[in-house]
Amino acid sequence: MSTSAAERPEEAITLGLHDASPPHMVDAMANDVVLELGWGRLIFGQTFADANHLAEVLRGEAHGRRDICIYARESHVLVSLAPAELFIDPSHTYRLRFTEDDEPAPSPSGFSIRPLGSPDDADTINRVYVRCGMVPAPVDVIWDNQQNNDAVTYLIAVRDDDGSIVGAVTGVDHQKLFADPENGSSLWTLAVDPTSSLPGVGAALTRALADDFRARGRAYMDLSVAYDNTAAISLYEKLGFQRVPVLAVKRKNAINEPLFTHAPETVDDLNPYARIIADEAIRRGIWVEVLDAESGEMRLSHGGRSVVTRESLSEYTSAVAMSRCDDKRLTRRLVAEAGIVVPKGRLATFDEDDHAFVTEVGDVVVKPTRGEQGKGITVGVDGREELEAALTRAREQHPEVLIEQRAPGDDLRLVVIDGKVVAAALRIPAEVVGTGHHTVRELIEVQSRRRSAATGGESRIPVDEVTEATVKEAGWSFDDVLPEGERLRVRRTANLHQGGTIHDVTAEVNQTLCDVAVTAAEAIGIPVTGIDLLVPDAKAAEYVFIEANERPGLANHEPQPTAKAFVNYLFPGTPAVPQAWSPTEASD
Repeated sequence: MSTSAAERPEEAITLGLHDASPPHMVDAMANDVVLELGWGRLIFGQTFADANHLAEVLRGEAHGRRDICIYARESHVLVSLAPAELFIDPSHTYRLRFTEDDEPAPSPSGFSIRPLGSPDDADTINRVYVRCGMVPAPVDVIWDNQQNNDAVTYLIAVRDDDGSIVGAVTGVDHQKLFADPENGSSLWTLAVDPTSSLPGVGAALTRALADDFRARGRAYMDLSVAYDNTAAISLYEKLGFQRVPVLAVKRKNAINEPLFTHAPETVDDLNPYARIIADEAIRRGIWVEVLDAESGEMRLSHGGRSVVTRESLSEYTSAVAMSRCDDKRLTRRLVAEAGIVVPKGRLATFDEDDHAFVTEVGDVVVKPTRGEQGKGITVGVDGREELEAALTRAREQHPEVLIEQRAPGDDLRLVVIDGKVVAAALRIPAEVVGTGHHTVRELIEVQSRRRSAATGGESRIPVDEVTEATVKEAGWSFDDVLPEGERLRVRRTANLHQGGTIHDVTAEVNQTLCDVAVTAAEAIGIPVTGIDLLVPDAKAAEYVFIEANERPGLANHEPQPTAKAFVNYLFPGTPAVPQAWSPTEASD
């Protein structure tokens, strides 16, 4: 058990791992209280009488961590004691005051809220943190806090259908931690899996934590949220939170750098697929010059070498290789000659021979021979009218159209960089989950907004004739209320730009599939590519080749080191440094 600051004036009380609330906190507020949460320390500034000591504690932040000091008595004085190392965080503090008239939270739909139950749960919420761009915490710290520190509460949101964890939140009871005379509590690290299709997870976790602290007799619950996180602020204000004049102080480190410095001009305007490369380059000391932020075009320079990139497409991809990828018919021929399995197909002639082919092979996929982001592609065509409509749709993108036999299975994307597979992921078509209260159209709109927010506007579910036909094929209409727990795929293609989600399988993908991807890249002659296969099971060797992408979205595969591998390829020998994710104290 930690001794008091009076006994050890040079140190702060650190609570968390192996520490419950000390006995002396029962009668009087503790001094110099620091709570270890794994991703960093929560430093309760109001418990520090000496600002110099508080500054020293903040300056003692461990590498790769993100400590947060909140409730400092004089934040401006604290920062002035170490201006080169400390800064005031540009976040707002919101407070939910508890009253006797508060109503209990409504029951969530499609998921339930429960306390953290095992170290495996802790490991899973770390994966949610990473998907949200947040700093993970050691599992033993999370689990030890849950078991041994009654001041810390971890709640998780669990799907009713498959038991998977889709969200988590951490609560701190100030009264139990340091005998807070204000009888307060706080919410931290609210995270909702961006791939989840369930609405209302963040709100339910917040309400559940508030109910817990209200039942304990606490007076209020605080949280910190970035000033520009409009979605989260809107949620909290809707839940009754009000802004209060409380500031947080942090240390200037690599993780916090975007909060206290300006990024190179227009880097902030890059989309996520270019930004992940720019960030990796900047970490290595490679100069980044943004040439066209809208298209993701940059010039990277280091040690006399200069390379122009457009997202993951670089000058080292030849015009010949790019044109081969662009022409899906040519791609098919090249990889087939290399011994790779391709589906039976034909170039559309827009006559009866097209219909005869569909009659022969059954279900088909219709797609323009040139194009990207799933535009003009129709999956699951098996009738005369459907084929005519699909051919027209594809022809709007390019005059030449390919008709291929549809193979069973899921869409597997393998990212190949410099002859090696660096990431593998199953891409799942957009789907919604019924709540029993919302129409299919409303569920699509909610899921589309969530996907857009999670991808910087890159992914949305189109509400068009393809979506309507997909919904109708499953026996529903846009205006039907989907029963609670009912899962409904609303797009046939797994393209991420059209609302699809991605699920990492790098650690378990069959080696044969990796060999196929490398062989395909070599046949095309392209150094960086995304090879798409249809597979019944990513752990098995069975597959059918679909296409190759000359500009794969590396950001879709975090935390796999795709950007690291790409920059290694462009600038071999430059020192790679660990990537740091910026945690969001409260986000949905």
